[in-house]
Amino acid sequence: MSDGPGGAAVPARDPGLQPERTRLAWRRTTLAGAVAAVLATKSALRGDASAVSVAAGVLTGVLWLGLLLLAHRRISTVASSGHPPALGPPHAAAVALCTVAMAACGAVLITN
Repeated sequence: MSDGPGGAAVPARDPGLQPERTRLAWRRTTLAGAVAAVLATKSALRGDASAVSVAAGVLTGVLWLGLLLLAHRRISTVASSGHPPALGPPHAAAVALCTVAMAACGAVLITN
């Protein structure tokens, strides 16, 4: 324990909690992506589906698989070391690209 502001005792940081929170956050992200992919596929395969809708639905599924792969790699990295490295710019950019592209596919599916 160390002294905080005003001399109050501050408990030592538990290094085991941060990796657990990170793992759970990545799991929530992939779950949200799975829901989006299922809804996109359902929307793409409705009765009078156009080729654009089907392509957007398939692309959403592929993007979700990419997001799942990226999340799994990050979860493995966090779990394998006590002090995992920061998320690198290429990895962060790929996750952001998958997320934005899934949103764009959703917008295409809504407008068609």
